[in-house]
Amino acid sequence: MPITRPATRPALDLPSVYRLVTLREVGDAFAHAQAIAAEEGAGTLVYVGRFDLAEFAVVLEPDEPLRTARRAFYAGCVALADALAVFAPPEKPIEFAWPDAVHVDRGLVGGVRLAWPHGADEDAPADWLVFGAMIRTVALGEEEAGLHPLSAALSDEGFADAGSGRLVESFARHLMTGLDAWNEGGFGAIAKNYLPRLTVEMGSRRDIDDNGDLLVRHTGSRDIVRRALVPALATPSWLDPQTRGPR
Repeated sequence: MPITRPATRPALDLPSVYRLVTLREVGDAFAHAQAIAAEEGAGTLVYVGRFDLAEFAVVLEPDEPLRTARRAFYAGCVALADALAVFAPPEKPIEFAWPDAVHVDRGLVGGVRLAWPHGADEDAPADWLVFGAMIRTVALGEEEAGLHPLSAALSDEGFADAGSGRLVESFARHLMTGLDAWNEGGFGAIAKNYLPRLTVEMGSRRDIDDNGDLLVRHTGSRDIVRRALVPALATPSWLDPQTRGPR
């Protein structure tokens, strides 16, 4: 799943394989990336310059059928977790509540999304995929905290210098590393880094199927519980539809 487009606007310090598109604070990185994905192509990274949120989306061009290419979702998750870990205090837990919510020390800081062309053939490479993320870097006030007591912000969790720009820069580099590992050694390298970051389910073993579904087997049972990825991504669990930010 290569990234091949050169960067042209160095507002962020990104590797040369990326092309940066910057939106104002009212912009929607995930929606905009989908709108321009077919024209701009792989490596386009859309970034919204906000003080309180790290909001961005990146365009990928898969070279395998959509059915299996959706596992790029997990590659994006791993890259985001690794980017967060760069700025996190030692041993600060960074976890995913499957499939899309990002937690730091059990507090919700944001989440991730994946999009593909409507009506795309499951058995052919899609023209594009868009991986998007939104992470709360700073809590805006006590009122929001009272409404959402389980929410968190990176600044409150002791993250050092984790401004939105630096987080996106780190994500971009980790995503390249993850996709290279996938191309060279198979998807197992991604799964190995993602699964340990899932919130704990005692007495269970988790795996990722070829189509991206989560497979859960409980201790003492031969039955496998399948959690389908596509319907789970249809409505982001972490997104507040009124504020258009993390709950």
